[in-house]
Amino acid sequence: MKVSLNEIKRLGYEEVVSLPVDELVDKIGAQLGAVEDVEDLGAKYDGVLVARVVSCEDHPDADRLHICKIDDGGVAEKVERDRDGLVQVVCGAPNVRKDMLVAWLPPGSTVPETYHHEAPFVLGARELRGVLSNGMLASPKELALNDEHAGILEVEADVQPGTGLAKVYNLDDHIIDIENKMFTHRPDCFGLMGVAREIAGIQGQKFTSPDWYAAQPEFPGVETDELKLEIKNEVPELVPRFTAVTMRDVKVGKSPMWMQTALLRLGARPINNVVDYTNYFMLLTGQPLHAYDYDKVATGKLGVRLSQKGEKINLLNGKQAELSEKDIVITDGEKAIGVGGVMGGADTEVDENTKNIILECANFDMYTIRRTSMAHGLFTDAVTRFNKGQSPLTNVAVLAKIVSDIRRDMQGKVASPLIDDNHLPDEVRERGSVHPPVRVSISFINTRLGLELAASEIKVLLENVEFTVGAEGDELTIKAPFWRTDIEIPEDIVEEVGRLYGYDRLPLVLPKRSIVPAQRNAVMDLKSKIREALSRSGANEVLTYSFVHGDLLKKVGQDSELAFQVSNALSPDLQYYRLSVLPSLLDKVHGNLKAGYDEFALFEIGKGHLIGKDDDEGLPAEFETLDLVYAANDKIAPAGAAYYQARNLLQELAAKLNLTVEFKVAQGADHPAMSPFDLSRSAFVSVKGTGEMLGMVGELKSAVRKALKLPVHTAVFSLGITPLLQATQAAGVHYSPLSRFPGTSQDVCFRVADTVSFGALQACVESALREQSVGTSLIPVDIYQAKDSKDKQITFRISMTNYDKTMTGAEANQVVEAVIKKAQAELGAIVV
Repeated sequence: MKVSLNEIKRLGYEEVVSLPVDELVDKIGAQLGAVEDVEDLGAKYDGVLVARVVSCEDHPDADRLHICKIDDGGVAEKVERDRDGLVQVVCGAPNVRKDMLVAWLPPGSTVPETYHHEAPFVLGARELRGVLSNGMLASPKELALNDEHAGILEVEADVQPGTGLAKVYNLDDHIIDIENKMFTHRPDCFGLMGVAREIAGIQGQKFTSPDWYAAQPEFPGVETDELKLEIKNEVPELVPRFTAVTMRDVKVGKSPMWMQTALLRLGARPINNVVDYTNYFMLLTGQPLHAYDYDKVATGKLGVRLSQKGEKINLLNGKQAELSEKDIVITDGEKAIGVGGVMGGADTEVDENTKNIILECANFDMYTIRRTSMAHGLFTDAVTRFNKGQSPLTNVAVLAKIVSDIRRDMQGKVASPLIDDNHLPDEVRERGSVHPPVRVSISFINTRLGLELAASEIKVLLENVEFTVGAEGDELTIKAPFWRTDIEIPEDIVEEVGRLYGYDRLPLVLPKRSIVPAQRNAVMDLKSKIREALSRSGANEVLTYSFVHGDLLKKVGQDSELAFQVSNALSPDLQYYRLSVLPSLLDKVHGNLKAGYDEFALFEIGKGHLIGKDDDEGLPAEFETLDLVYAANDKIAPAGAAYYQARNLLQELAAKLNLTVEFKVAQGADHPAMSPFDLSRSAFVSVKGTGEMLGMVGELKSAVRKALKLPVHTAVFSLGITPLLQATQAAGVHYSPLSRFPGTSQDVCFRVADTVSFGALQACVESALREQSVGTSLIPVDIYQAKDSKDKQITFRISMTNYDKTMTGAEANQVVEAVIKKAQAELGAIVV
């Protein structure tokens, strides 16, 4: 946002910018917005003088050159003069003539057009076809005022020769460029008047807007033959207000130079007086306007609707846009003649042949404007303002002002009543403010700012920027002016008071903090233990995206209809929220195998989401799980099924968490997270004793392995974090001291029928060991079954320790015999 200090002064607010520029910039940066740049525009025009052409004669040796004698009031130094004090300049401009006021660049001055070039062009005194020329008479283009280069600038001002050109046209200016994003919530500050008001406010000065800037201004009536205009708004929810008026017999031409230089200083390009006035008042108030050539709108109608797919329009920038069904267009009742809030169409532009015009001032939905701008790459000044959410209460004020100025400066006549297609709520129209008044207590404001401001002080701060403040005891009732869209809640008032008072003036007092130690987070402690245990077991933790491609869900057998789809995905590969963590882990296996890692385990603690499963507050529920995948290259895979490798890792983890788990036949698994599992080679994991379900361990379906190019020796487990936490909290911490006496161990191999499961035999052996009076532990060693055999061999290692004495061989044998007898009696097991 470019701010011209001279333009603020020209508007009558000299006191607002009376501080030295450096101090003013510091003030703006501290309380209003970050300053990106400060340009001393006057330096570009240093030395450029207004001079009068006293005589103009043809050059004797050049058809197009003229020898001019100019009067600069004797201001320029070190320049050759004749006996009358005049300076000779050779000029080739066709419009140079006697008695005209011109812009003279004396020898030693820099051509403004080249001021920012790597090698600026510095003028000197040199001969042109044998005649000495002292500097040059400059064109508007050479003066960096506009693109005209056909002739020299004629200074249309009543000034004395020798006056600096910068002073005549307010070019002795400082332009402060404030970062746009600082005003994202303040559309009024995208106008020069809004910034001036805020600069006044932060200096404690009262700002009063011009009389014409009012929510319900007076609008002139019809004063000539009427130019009928009809408005049809088909999308009032996207265009809540659309105002327009026609004007007849407008004299279109160049803008006065003060207007051209004002636009130049504010970052716009002069075009013609009608268009320049619309741009100027947009830059002044932040409210965009648009002018149409009435005679080119053949139907005498303006329509507002959504575009049709494939509809095309020729834009003012010379390009053609192909629109979608989501763009707002302005039509002539039939075809599109402008992209609403973005850019006008070339077919109805105002040019030098225009006599009658339509002036439009509307309000558009900022999200639609933003989407259209991004879709078509159209980033205009209007877009910059509309996509910040302009107040719909400013439209008529700005339209009335530009109509008044066109009547005065271009002799235009109002040719229709004001058309105000207004869909604002009645209460908004009645109160003249976008939001209802805010009630807030003085203590509420002071407590949050650490101040002790009185009601009168707060009242002054807010009234300086044109709020209406009513006070009753400790309560304030604050009504925002009609151009403010950001004042809705008490906290907005706190922010406003703090900024106007000055955040740098707030007391520097450290907040009081409790020194009571924070309670440990049970979930974080559990995750830490899980990470440590699995890392010690050789597994590697990974962190994958919560978003996955739909193809990955399909490969693992999950239904993408159950997953939340991301409408603005970061990439085509990240379309859906994952249903579980497991697919993300499985997707990393093939790449690691190709990279040369022949055997590894990966785990992740993450979340999944499922449509149709909501929490108590109606929000999508999150399922946090611990998932692990073990994989080994088929060429080096260890003996035995991969299932047991994953199960061993799970049991080691359970032991570290002080849990004893058991495994049951998997059946009836209907959760999407279980869909990759091969139920015939998987088991449910539960807490031994309580039966509380923790998750699942097993191998994958062959279709899943093929789709993801996984080795046969792949197994996984998935455990819920919440049930794991509940189980560990219930288990508590149990400590058994180590025996001072040596223990012993024996391997026992049982042959059992094929129908006897490993789990049943293990449970039987553990039951027998619990009946013994010594400390024991049981570790599975081996399972073997010959092909086509009807029985199998299972080997356990039984460790035994006596806490009172050294255990003898006979005592160890008694323990083993008790185990063998129980296994024989209950399961028909035979010791091999």
